[in-house]
Amino acid sequence: MTQQIELSGVNKYYGAYHALRDINLSIPKGAFVALVGPSGCGKSTLLRSLAGLETISSGDLVIAGERMNDMPPRKRDLAMVFQSYALYPHMTVEQNLTYSLRIKGVKKAEAKKAAEEVAAITGLSDLLHRYPRELSGGQRQRVAMSRAIIRHPKAFLFDEPLSNLDAALRVHMRKEIRALHDRLGATSVYVTHDQVEAMTMADHVVIMRAGVIEQQGRPLDLYDRPANRFVAGFIGSPAMNFIPARTSDDGTSLILDLPGAPVLAMDLDLPPGHAVSVGIRPEHLSLATADMPGFNVPVAAIESTGAATFVTTETTPEIVLVLNGRSTVSAGETIHLTFEPKNIHVFDAGSDQRIEVGTVLTQAKTAS
Repeated sequence: MTQQIELSGVNKYYGAYHALRDINLSIPKGAFVALVGPSGCGKSTLLRSLAGLETISSGDLVIAGERMNDMPPRKRDLAMVFQSYALYPHMTVEQNLTYSLRIKGVKKAEAKKAAEEVAAITGLSDLLHRYPRELSGGQRQRVAMSRAIIRHPKAFLFDEPLSNLDAALRVHMRKEIRALHDRLGATSVYVTHDQVEAMTMADHVVIMRAGVIEQQGRPLDLYDRPANRFVAGFIGSPAMNFIPARTSDDGTSLILDLPGAPVLAMDLDLPPGHAVSVGIRPEHLSLATADMPGFNVPVAAIESTGAATFVTTETTPEIVLVLNGRSTVSAGETIHLTFEPKNIHVFDAGSDQRIEVGTVLTQAKTAS
């Protein structure tokens, strides 16, 4: 598969601050890649480095087979869509769309035709003569995307383009952006702090923290096999529960540090008494009868959305579970929880790295 963008050993320093650390990333032509992570993780710096708005300190950046380290932004043939839309307020929609063509010397009639074609794709045909102040947030975002599309760039760079929109419009617009990507066969790099946005839109997700790529891959692969505790806690909403645990004296099972929790018999290559964290996603916990393997927990809070009920326990650490629909569970009562052993994740307490385990069997006995 042809690689449209390749970064090899890329570093970025701001004085003594190491903003990007040995970034290695290959983006195939036509792929939709999301860069995601908490604020300050380096995702926007990486995007700006691709665009040429930041100069990388070391490493190589190749776009469409050409090394771009010292190439100015205008010669990289990339189109950036900003969070703030960055539209010219004194220009109509049509003038905003055709501006980049006009400064390249494209004839007025040809530029007008290009604007009409792009407007038809993005649903702006009836708005070409309006000014940005006369448009809604979603319409302005479509203008910003259309202005990028009209250039036919080598790749589209999206810098948190939906963060200024309300929740319902964000959902609608992310479908529009993905549909446009598929229709154009474009290469897209999309920065967001919203992991749900990344998971639902992208073919390939890159999770960053403190300037480092923690893990990258297909969205569901990251959900199913997180490489470390950070990725496990970042991917999924609500976040994964983590329960402290240790290996038994004979090293054949895990003892959860939770009163009444079942012992987990499993194939482990760990010394006795080794400290770990057991991760269980909220959607993988369920209510059970007292005669089933599981553990009792008091309920601290209930939140219902109608479609789902979120239950938070009064334990240390607290545990969150998600129940479908509405529930009769109420705050203050004690519930019995169970889970499928195959759904647990185990992480080393020292390094936070994933520990691979063999077959897991929940035993009826509980920790003493």
